[in-house]
Amino acid sequence: MSYVDEEDPGVLKVEDVKTCAIDCGADLVGITVPAELDEDARAFDKWLRLNYNAGMGWLQKNVDVRNDPGKFLPGCKSIIAIAVNYYTPQLHFNFPNFPKISRYAWGRDYHKVLCKILGKIQDSIAGSAKDKGTQEAEFRIAVDSGPFRDKIWAFRAGLGWIGKNSLLVTREFGSWVFLGALLTTVEFEGEYDREQSSQCGKCRICIDKCPTSAIRNDCEIDSRACISYLTIEHMGNLPDRYKESLNGWVFGCDTCQDVCPWNRFAKPTRHKDFHPREGLVVPDLQLLSKLSEDEFEKLTAGTPIRRAGCERLRRNALAVMGLL
Repeated sequence: MSYVDEEDPGVLKVEDVKTCAIDCGADLVGITVPAELDEDARAFDKWLRLNYNAGMGWLQKNVDVRNDPGKFLPGCKSIIAIAVNYYTPQLHFNFPNFPKISRYAWGRDYHKVLCKILGKIQDSIAGSAKDKGTQEAEFRIAVDSGPFRDKIWAFRAGLGWIGKNSLLVTREFGSWVFLGALLTTVEFEGEYDREQSSQCGKCRICIDKCPTSAIRNDCEIDSRACISYLTIEHMGNLPDRYKESLNGWVFGCDTCQDVCPWNRFAKPTRHKDFHPREGLVVPDLQLLSKLSEDEFEKLTAGTPIRRAGCERLRRNALAVMGLL
């Protein structure tokens, strides 16, 4: 489908690109101009120096690219940021040590879903750019898997603001959104988007309710204490001082999102890919604690849970049971 302006076929307009993005599956879309980061770059450098990245050593690589989209895609003139709502109304069972899996991992792996959406947007814009006469348009997709700071650019594209728990918060869907971006050398006609001011105010409920005090300052997370990091990325045994704070979390943690007042505005997703898979909303703790590789493959096929791997998921279940 071409989104070239019918009255002026030599123009690609901002509003047409946004219509295209929504038609392709985005729930929110904004467009901003790339620029080398400065204050955000200094904050990231400080975060690394404090070792808040814990065992995620890859975050120390390609820092210059992370802080400059022009190095991620040379000649970049526009960043199209999208947000996709993944909320479903099922609730966690909040009984003591009842097993819980983070809501974002109940359905299909978001990398695949968003890459498909962004690929459709890219194809539409590329076709329109060709009609316009821009033969050499270049693109690059970013979905939480390369040296690109998706939250910063979603914020700069006006999709929401970065909350005190470091997540992007939107007026429309709260923080229950996945983020992605399409960088391109194409420049669009029309007004690009502006940042939203933070609407967190004096609220600090996410900070106060974090079970391990991993939120050190506004928007600053110490991954070494974060249950999401510990249950997904952390290798080896879980630190003893955090085991009693797991409160049933065997993959990820939604505590800071569950308590956020803005998440009262959550709406069910329109994407069937994010509807919960069987056995993930109410997981079987005994099964998880004795999980075989074959059972893990069957239970987690196509979901983000595969990132943790069978051994870590089994470890987390045993820790919740008090057996580690």
